[in-house]
Amino acid sequence: MQLKDFYKVNELNVEENLAKANITINKDHRIFKGHFPGNPVTPGVCMMQIVKELTEEIVGSKLFMQSSSNVKFMAIINPEKTPDLDLTLDISKTEEGYKVKNTVVFGETPALKLTSNFREL
Repeated sequence: MQLKDFYKVNELNVEENLAKANITINKDHRIFKGHFPGNPVTPGVCMMQIVKELTEEIVGSKLFMQSSSNVKFMAIINPEKTPDLDLTLDISKTEEGYKVKNTVVFGETPALKLTSNFREL
């Protein structure tokens, strides 16, 4: 796990190519001391890494993110106010690896939409 102690997976359910996960962001992680003191914001790159790590766990293979498209950060994820996130990953096998369409929400608020292509290592 690249993001050691950054988040905890509370629940992960996989049915065919659709996965649903519930995670909790660790509001005390050292990343938030610099991003940003007094007003923590979960970095977008960390959210993209979480998607990659969950996909790796689901498919049982190490992956490399080749490309991302349709990346939309729609709401700030403040770990002090909204640490619990629900992720949906629609995973499709491709010639080179996997295509993942992802959404992240807290409560009813969409925070991130992302489509990524991963290559198996």
